[in-house]
Amino acid sequence: MNKIAFIGVGIMGRSMVRNLMKAGFELHIYARTSEGATFHDTIADCVKDAEAVITIVGFPTDVEEVYFDAGNILDSAKEGAYLIDMTTTSPMLDQKIAEEGTKRGFHVLDAPVTGGDTG
Repeated sequence: MNKIAFIGVGIMGRSMVRNLMKAGFELHIYARTSEGATFHDTIADCVKDAEAVITIVGFPTDVEEVYFDAGNILDSAKEGAYLIDMTTTSPMLDQKIAEEGTKRGFHVLDAPVTGGDTG
């Protein structure tokens, strides 16, 4: 696996981004800050040709937006990519992503993280 796209970094994803870069992955970011990785202005550009797309955004509405709004992850990632959502969200939304992603030829994983500064 070479190129990884990371959507939304924030406090929870910052260490993951740094560790992936240290491990030698080509990391592409769509977020408020680039964290030293290749920064993109659109999700479509960020996920293009990525073997894995990791999302860790704030709220369920954000997850809906990055996966289902026109031109975002499900419309733009390459077939066969791994879609890994690390946002803590509802099981119904996870199921929706899994069903639609699988139908479109993606490998979908739900891997929520929690805890923040005190977790």
